[in-house]
Amino acid sequence: MPNIKAGNITKGSYIQFKNQPYMVTKADFTSPGKGSAFMRCKLKSVKTGQTQEFTYKSNETVEELEIQSLKMQFLYADSTSVFFMNDRTYEQQEVPLALLDDKLDLLTADVDVFILMSEVETLGVSLPPKVKLKVTEARDAVAGNTVGQARKEVTLETGLKVQAPLFIKTGDVLIIDTDSKQYVSRA
Repeated sequence: MPNIKAGNITKGSYIQFKNQPYMVTKADFTSPGKGSAFMRCKLKSVKTGQTQEFTYKSNETVEELEIQSLKMQFLYADSTSVFFMNDRTYEQQEVPLALLDDKLDLLTADVDVFILMSEVETLGVSLPPKVKLKVTEARDAVAGNTVGQARKEVTLETGLKVQAPLFIKTGDVLIIDTDSKQYVSRA
């Protein structure tokens, strides 16, 4: 595994911290007028999902993990794992549920994701920026006093509930942002 200077750590990279793989979710480089520069990082454990902050001196060496990205298709989930399949080789990959960060309700059988792996273990799952989900339940809109955008709660095919405009009906297909889990537009 290659070593890098802490000043070169970037958001989204994977590093070895306390003999465990961590994903860098935030990296702020600070160069004060006096003293040496430092990198303040927010790290998320790949195994437990817990986050912590750590500050490196910019000249410290950090072990960066070499990762490989595999395009796979969502199959199904059980109480502890999510299963994906490589659509070319039909090889299946089991991923711990904790690595999905409560994004399971965005996955349907036609969603392709990227599984991020090191030499020995799965590090994470990268979802597309937007997914299409069908509305399974949408109450009729009620006219009334509204200020700004009128919204109602709709239920999608995966069980996810989002706020959508009043004109959305059962059977519509919506585009949902995977980062915020919010309505973007109708498909």
